[in-house]
Amino acid sequence: MAGKRFFEDFDSDLQKPTEKRMKSRPSFASVIGEVIMVNSLNNLCSALEPLIRKVVNEELERGLKRRSSSFRIEAQETPTLKLIFSKKLAQPIFTGSKITDVDKNPLEIQLVEMKNGSFVKVNLNRLIKLDIVALHGDFPTGNSGENWSSEEFESNIVKERDGKRPLLAGEVTVIVRNGVGTISDIEFTDNSSWIRSRKFRIGAKVARGSCQDVRIREAMTEAFVVRDHRGELYKKHHPPMLEDDVWRLEKIGKEGAFHKKLSAEGVNTVQDFLKLSIVDPPRLKMIMGPGMSEKMWEVTLKHARECVMGNKFYIFRGPNFFLVLNPICQVIKAVVDGHIFPARDITTINRSYLEGLVRQAYTNWSSLEEIEGTLNEPALLTQGDSMVQQHGVNHTDVGRSNQQTGSGLENWEMVNGGYGSTPVELGFRFSITESYSQGEFSSF
Repeated sequence: MAGKRFFEDFDSDLQKPTEKRMKSRPSFASVIGEVIMVNSLNNLCSALEPLIRKVVNEELERGLKRRSSSFRIEAQETPTLKLIFSKKLAQPIFTGSKITDVDKNPLEIQLVEMKNGSFVKVNLNRLIKLDIVALHGDFPTGNSGENWSSEEFESNIVKERDGKRPLLAGEVTVIVRNGVGTISDIEFTDNSSWIRSRKFRIGAKVARGSCQDVRIREAMTEAFVVRDHRGELYKKHHPPMLEDDVWRLEKIGKEGAFHKKLSAEGVNTVQDFLKLSIVDPPRLKMIMGPGMSEKMWEVTLKHARECVMGNKFYIFRGPNFFLVLNPICQVIKAVVDGHIFPARDITTINRSYLEGLVRQAYTNWSSLEEIEGTLNEPALLTQGDSMVQQHGVNHTDVGRSNQQTGSGLENWEMVNGGYGSTPVELGFRFSITESYSQGEFSSF
């Protein structure tokens, strides 16, 4: 019995450590369960990640909207004071060329405030320093009008391209005194073709550290294109001047076919072009050739006729005639056989005879007598009695011409009361003034 118990006790002792070891090892099922749990957590995190991101983004957007809303409220609170450019710019604008206002004066900036619907200049009794900058031409955008913030203004300042000079050269800092600042010298160093709107504006803002105790709205000009300076060499003039090269006219390119044809015939200036268009239009069209269509011809001629005539007159004298012509060979006064013909009566002269005289004047243009004057005091008034002596015109002739031609000098006796000079002088004076004011010019 004792031996049996011994073996039983021995067997039980052997089983006890095994049972402990079995209890300390995780079961296969528990391992599988843990793996499944970890995978489930990973899947859950993956599933929750987009949702969490969405929530975070929405909160961020709300915060940004609240901030931008506060900015808008701040921007919509229109400052009492503002800067303005007093006049628009003269255009076109080229790189390297001084920018002026429409009256060719330096740009002027004024400090103003709105009172009773209009701007009133303000003097803060202190100096205000301004920075002059270039802006994008499409700023401000939309319907915001002038409701921009300082941050928006700053973000629309255009800087120079890499490797280029500063975009604005000259006076980029201006001092406002007594409510006015002047930009005497400013120019662009680069064209505007490379920015999104293809246009610039010039802006003016209070410099940092100047006038910090009051908000002053920035000023800006209208949007404009800046072209390369080389384009100015080929630009057309509006209106053209008499002494301009003929290629300044529309449809006639510099060194182009039309330009070469005209130059070969001695038509080098706008004045030459206009004179020939008056004296011999068919010849002028023949010089231009079939390459100039009727539509192109009309455009060129219209542009040429916008020319500023100036205050010069030309005298063509002969044995029994005396013609006064304007700079493009139009007759504005004639004395033929002692009879005075103002512009409106030129058509009463024999057309063939007058055409012949005008052609002679055109052919001998360089030898004509050139005089200068104004509408009120043309130099014809200085011609004196020599004019009368050369053509044998006297008081009797003038009276006869009035009766025969109805030249419009019927009120001569009333106007000339007590006048010591010849009637011919006064007749010319009235005719020139009247002709220019009414545009009564005849081709011959």
